[in-house]
Amino acid sequence: MNINYDKVMQEEIETFGDRKPKLLLHSCCGPCSTAVLERIMPYFDITVLYYNPNIEPLEEYERRKATQLQLLKELNVKYMDCDYDNERWRKVVEPLKDEPEGGKRCAVCFGLRLRFVALKGKQNDFDYFTSTLTVSPHKNSKLINKIGHQVGENIGIKYLYSDFKKREGYKRSIELCKKYCLYRQNYCGCLYSKEVGEDEG
Repeated sequence: MNINYDKVMQEEIETFGDRKPKLLLHSCCGPCSTAVLERIMPYFDITVLYYNPNIEPLEEYERRKATQLQLLKELNVKYMDCDYDNERWRKVVEPLKDEPEGGKRCAVCFGLRLRFVALKGKQNDFDYFTSTLTVSPHKNSKLINKIGHQVGENIGIKYLYSDFKKREGYKRSIELCKKYCLYRQNYCGCLYSKEVGEDEG
């Protein structure tokens, strides 16, 4: 059964007593995390994990990571660091390099990243994990939520169901990027998406 974050905030959160439930938030980038953090910070004790081995080249990865850290410092949000891990990502997705954007390659990429986050969440006693990926109009929220839920079930940590693009979440992220003067990229992250010209900024 999917867990809707509205339901968590309204009903389940009271079961945690005086403490906020701990949420490990996978962030695909600083810009996407802006509106998500604004929406859920009042309800969760959040730590952001920037695990994106799909982003190439390395210089782009580092620039996006710096942008993420810039925002988290501004908002006083905790951060969990990790390795770049691009070689592992390439081994998994390269056989699918000719797949269309939004197809099997993307599903495998989502699965790799969400599994990593779920494992870190389980190891560090988080109550939930979720991702900012669903704020993007270019991403299939149903697919992301299906994968996240399955991964959470397998690892033993609750996945926070979301569609952060709803209620103009993506539009709000653009507004907040301007407010915080954040770098906004113009492609998803992997070079395959750049080749087909997907605008993810």
